[in-house]
Amino acid sequence: MRQDWLGNTVTTSSDATVAGINDFVEGFLAYENKAASILKAVEEEPDSCLANAYAAMFYMFLESKDAPGLARPFIEKAQAAAAGASRREQMTTAIVRAWVDGDVAKTIKLSHQALEEFPRDLAIVKQAQYHHFNLGNCAGMLAVAEQVIDHNADIPYMHGLAAFGYEQCHLLKDAEASAWKAVEMKRKEPWAHHALAHVMITQGRINEGVEFLTDVSKTWVDLNSFMLTHNWWHLSLNYINLGRYQDALRLYDERIWGVWKEYSQDQIGAVSLLMRLELVGADVGNRWQELGTYLKPRVDDFVQPFLTMQYVYGLARAGLPEADQLMQNLRAFSAKTPALTREAWGDVCIVACEGLLAHARGDFETAFRKMTLAIPRILEIGGSHAQRALFHQILLDSTIKTGRYSQAQQMLEAERAYDPNSVPANTALVNVYQNLGLNREAAKAQARISTIN
Repeated sequence: MRQDWLGNTVTTSSDATVAGINDFVEGFLAYENKAASILKAVEEEPDSCLANAYAAMFYMFLESKDAPGLARPFIEKAQAAAAGASRREQMTTAIVRAWVDGDVAKTIKLSHQALEEFPRDLAIVKQAQYHHFNLGNCAGMLAVAEQVIDHNADIPYMHGLAAFGYEQCHLLKDAEASAWKAVEMKRKEPWAHHALAHVMITQGRINEGVEFLTDVSKTWVDLNSFMLTHNWWHLSLNYINLGRYQDALRLYDERIWGVWKEYSQDQIGAVSLLMRLELVGADVGNRWQELGTYLKPRVDDFVQPFLTMQYVYGLARAGLPEADQLMQNLRAFSAKTPALTREAWGDVCIVACEGLLAHARGDFETAFRKMTLAIPRILEIGGSHAQRALFHQILLDSTIKTGRYSQAQQMLEAERAYDPNSVPANTALVNVYQNLGLNREAAKAQARISTIN
């Protein structure tokens, strides 16, 4: 028996296997490329239960229809070796097996059970939070962090995990305190940087967000494509709020699109940024067409509603017929989804996709009606508050473009409550107030823009 870097036992006599497992767990928590070392570990010790279970987990994070097939040989090897493994390793194998089989409810249940016995198993904590996140279960994200945090106070990544759970529960003071604690313990803690980015933009601390993210970006080295591109994506949101649209486009070209163009998270980061830029009137050129070529394989790739909604919009804006193929396939898929996610797919995702497709093609009346139905339940499709805000913006844009100015005024002023000087919000308000005959209010909105520019 050996121990990993967190003190958990590992059934092996191989230093190389332990090193690969350590690289995976810390790389997973830190979003570093070294997590891929687990694949070398299973080559060197093909009968390792834990290494194979982690290799299967590694492939499941591809977030594609192909992921279970890639993961299955490894989880089967883990199961074959489980009889000679420790209880923790057996439980890890059962957790990943349930995920590979598509039983996320069982995955979550087993994860919480395992953490009662093995609270230092932070790989299980991280993947449990991931599943809660994808279900829109913000309280579940926080619950799994609070379940084990007292056992992991010495680990900076634990405080980053807690910070994001707090933030998604709108407990911003606690989120910020936890995130800063993580950063104080380890400056290169990109998930804590990410949590702080959420807090700052939610509270309208836009300039502070730009300064902070620009500063800590110096530490974003050897990160996987998701974390690297996503934290730059957060900086781009601040630029958009400041009216710095060309800076946001520059980040798209230089930092956000191009690291791993085939990966789900890189694709939706690109889609959502182009959407946001077009919504504020920026010209994105031919970027949709180039992005669309990488979205074509997603026509029958239904892993998460949140992903699918952005795939369909990107395909439509690229002018590709695959957008309609995706919708046809989605309707067939939604009829056979697991009970846990059936309503999210059938009652929320399909309606939202119909609205998004309509908006992408300029049918703003249909977009308004469909998004009005979807938005009250949009939490169910997963994603973060900042990410889902995009769908609220689609509804807002449709509201304005269908001449519902009184309704749009309410939406925009509610948005301004946390970011009073937002350039996009105030620019839209100038138009809205002029159409409502409220010229003094339009002038005030214009003056607020002038203070930024």
